[in-house]
Amino acid sequence: MNQSNILVVGSSNTDMVIKAAHLPTAGETILGGEFFMNPGGKGANQAVSIARLGGNVSFICKTGNDIFGKQSMQLFQDEGIETYLFSDPNHPSGVALITIDSEAENCIVVASGANATLSPDDLKKADGAIAKAEYVIMQLEIPLETVVYVSERATELGAKVILNPAPACALPINLFEKLYLITPNQTEAEMLSGTKVKDLDSAKIAANIIHKKGVENVIITLGQDGALVFTTGEFHHIPAIKVKAIDTTAAGDVFNGALCVALAEGKDLIASTEFACKAAAIAVTKLGAQSSIPYRNELSLNQTVNS
Repeated sequence: MNQSNILVVGSSNTDMVIKAAHLPTAGETILGGEFFMNPGGKGANQAVSIARLGGNVSFICKTGNDIFGKQSMQLFQDEGIETYLFSDPNHPSGVALITIDSEAENCIVVASGANATLSPDDLKKADGAIAKAEYVIMQLEIPLETVVYVSERATELGAKVILNPAPACALPINLFEKLYLITPNQTEAEMLSGTKVKDLDSAKIAANIIHKKGVENVIITLGQDGALVFTTGEFHHIPAIKVKAIDTTAAGDVFNGALCVALAEGKDLIASTEFACKAAAIAVTKLGAQSSIPYRNELSLNQTVNS
């Protein structure tokens, strides 16, 4: 199957995870259960998702000159990802502290480290990677000025730019105009649109507001309610596949990675979203970020539904 080249520009972290009965409140100490470390970061998670699902992927990121950075590089090599990895001698690699409760909900605190120093000057050194990409996907765990630079450069070169606007923040209006697709979750859609997203009807209102800012297509992910797609002036609701969730960490990253793979294979946005929902459903049935990312051969319906 012929595929377009996909470029991921984003973060690489090491996740430190503790399972607990509930998420702590302010000032509360909880004796948790299982602890484990897992490679993560939204950019890395999406790059690994694309690789495991059969996409042609390159990844640009920045790590510290430390053990976590070296481990990340080895991981990307093992996954077969062409990586443009910049090393920052003055900042450590990114780290995320994650707590997961008994209902599979999580809270996450990220120390960005070297991710926060990935600059437009770095990207100028990797211009060849942008030039050969047909799809470019980014997130917001790297500096916004870098996201804006890549969006402008990729658009100049004819690539379709996808933004997963996580974690949520205000975006400059000129960025929307460079985007082929934006993929906020409910919280992010609320921030971008200024309207509360509590159900499908309110999600449609938010998607229309975001579209009017200049982005061509909008997909709002709705967790257990699936995803809302706004494309060519029409709304399409893609239901989620019902599973017993164990850990929702990286589910959104798997969704975005799978979405890119399907688009690169020539599927339309509706079929691509269906494919992405299936991949995300598998991911939430496993613990961890990259340890939960499925391979292409896992995406059969009987493997996405728990008995």
